[in-house]
Parts: sequence; C-alpha cells; structure tokens
Amino acid sequence: MYGYDQTVGPQQQYAPPQQPMNGGYGQQPPLYPEPSPPSLADAVRAFTSGQMIAEDFQQVFATSKVYCPRGDNPGFLALHNTQQPVIPMFTSLKELRRYAGKESKYFVITGAEVIDLLPTGYGFVLDMEGEHRIVFDAKAVEEMVDFAMRRMYG
Repeated sequence: MYGYDQTVGPQQQYAPPQQPMNGGYGQQPPLYPEPSPPSLADAVRAFTSGQMIAEDFQQVFATSKVYCPRGDNPGFLALHNTQQPVIPMFTSLKELRRYAGKESKYFVITGAEVIDLLPTGYGFVLDMEGEHRIVFDAKAVEEMVDFAMRRMYG
C-alpha cells in the first residue's frame, strides 16, 4: 500500500460529520430582529390618537395595501353627498365588507398609488364604518402629494 495506512487503529477514529446548526449558515434567527412596520390599521389608530406624526403615517400609508370598492367601470367610486367629494377606502377586506357587504366588488392598490391616481379636488376616507375612521380632504391630499414629491425628488 502506498501513502498512508487507511486502517483505523485504537488511537485513530474518524469523527462523524458535523451537522450544521439551525439549518445551516445564515439560517440562524437574528439576535435583534428588525421591528416590522405597523399595519395600516395600527397606523390609523396611532395617527388618530396623536401617537404618530403625519410624515410617519404617510410612510406607512404609501407602502400599505388599500382596499377600494369598485363599480362596473374602472376607477374610484366617490361619495358626493359630503362637503367635498371623498372616496371610501379601507385598511382591510374585513373593513370593506363591513361597509359594502360580502359580495361587493373591490380592487387593491398601494397608498402611494392612491396619492398618484386620486383625482384633483377629491379627498378620501379610510375605514368609514370603522372605530378609527379618518378623513383626508382635498387639501390634505395635496399636502400628501407634496410630501411624497419632496421625499422622492428632494
């Protein structure tokens, strides 16, 4: 035999292969996980109770899903029996169903898309039938657009 002796003697033993811990490299849970952003419903509650400033609310709103009732034609459904026309929007499908019924049609977009697509002169109301309803009139929507533009373009 050339090279080395391949027999295992009394002082030589092969160590069993080691199993990776916790699923392998990079699979360990972080020691300090990043906090997840609040849900839109949580942000509405915090904002309406004064625990969240407008800029923080808008950042959560921009990245959140918003549920909008829809009709037969594309676009937002607006309520015109208010001082200014507003568009009802909801933080969850449950909230939308509470307002519009179980068989209602709807579409889902992000808050950033709402700000981008909302017609000039319209406001919106979040969770109309909810405990923490919040209304943004047309002027507030313009301020949200301005804030989004400053954040995006400096």
